[in-house]
Amino acid sequence: MEKENIAVGLDIGTTKIVAMIGKKNEYGKLEILGVGKSKSLGVARGVVNNITQTIQSIQQAIQEAENNSGYKIKDVVVGIAGQHIRSIQHTDYISRSNPEEVIGGNDIQLLIDQVNKLAMLPGEEIIHVLPQEFKIDGQSEIKEPIGMYGGRLESSFHVVVGQASSIRNVGRCIQSSGIELSGLTLEPLASADAVLSQEEKEAGVALIDIGGGTTDLAIFKDGIIRHTAVIPFGGNVITDDIKEGCSIIEKQAELLKVKFGSAWPGENKDNEIVSIPGLRGREPKEISLKNLSKIIHARVVEIVDQVFTEVKAYGHEDPRKKLIAGIVLTGGGAQLKHIKQLVEYITGMDTRIGYPNEHLAGNSDEEISSPLYATAVGLVMKSIENKTQSAIRMDAIEQPKAPVYRQAVIQNPVVNEVLEKEEEEEDQNSNEKHNSTVNRIQRNFFDRYVDKIKDFLDNAE
Repeated sequence: MEKENIAVGLDIGTTKIVAMIGKKNEYGKLEILGVGKSKSLGVARGVVNNITQTIQSIQQAIQEAENNSGYKIKDVVVGIAGQHIRSIQHTDYISRSNPEEVIGGNDIQLLIDQVNKLAMLPGEEIIHVLPQEFKIDGQSEIKEPIGMYGGRLESSFHVVVGQASSIRNVGRCIQSSGIELSGLTLEPLASADAVLSQEEKEAGVALIDIGGGTTDLAIFKDGIIRHTAVIPFGGNVITDDIKEGCSIIEKQAELLKVKFGSAWPGENKDNEIVSIPGLRGREPKEISLKNLSKIIHARVVEIVDQVFTEVKAYGHEDPRKKLIAGIVLTGGGAQLKHIKQLVEYITGMDTRIGYPNEHLAGNSDEEISSPLYATAVGLVMKSIENKTQSAIRMDAIEQPKAPVYRQAVIQNPVVNEVLEKEEEEEDQNSNEKHNSTVNRIQRNFFDRYVDKIKDFLDNAE
């Protein structure tokens, strides 16, 4: 029987942590087996600032995903974002010793390895080295150099760089949660895999992922990643503005934003009012929906302006760099009412909301098709690419049996005689109740033994 390729993605966001288990079905679509979600504590603007709380949140999400799916998670592909992320363009080349040999995967890997050795600023680390276009002996605009002849192989690269300490903190949280880290992916790249079509990437598109703590940008043109950026603002700053502007608590501000919020103030009439329960016997507070949308509008305009500045920095006004497919909005912030119209108004570019349902199996839960889960779906897709067996069925996990200990002492002839006598007695009185009791005792013994080893290791540390 062929082994199932079970993939697991872990999205460590500022507001939520999502663990998602999935596999490819016979039609090549992604079938989600289980999802676990927990409130993200210990993460601010995409960066871990409290290890203990983050570990607890990760464990909670992992546990829920395991319970929902019936699979035990071994390793995960994790998304990384945060204000410490930056990207640079770099060009490098290698001279091949034998130009008469065709260029192979090894040559490209050699070039990528060379870029990975680039000297970064103190405390920075390279996360991704993404080849763009190749040049062979001066011939440019080559997308696939494998199989061609040439002595000098050159390429432009999109290099994604992050703070080494932030990356290591994420890794530490994963390992301390009892699972392994099988891959690290920039979150906007994962979201892009989930919501963008190949045609859009070819035509030119800007993906804007509005999360809780950060807004991520990924620009594609001619099927190649051209620009990435992480802006340190997201849905949380909108909630904070509502909290301050309306003098209410955060929980109420978040509910107001989700249920009644709009990015377009002209939509609400002056007499539309929502009543908020007062704290501890105080009078209810009445809030005008027009004022609410004005607060939201001001902050969303600021976020979109910052993103549009990055799009301009890429050079989208150049006819050769034009983003024909416009903008795709995803993430939790994309669910805000009238945000699509506002983005179109500010940028003058065609805009749509990106849902990850294109890659999902037809019977998927409607909630998973929400822009909220775009990054998690993309991370599961990355995990499938890695071809790792990231989770195994709970019922396939072999239960340890006590006879292991019996085999360990069987070489002693005296003990051997005793064991043989015990086996004869067991054969004579082998009813089911007795056997189940023996098994239970053996299991208890094994559990105690493992606990002793764990205690010993903990004390040794």
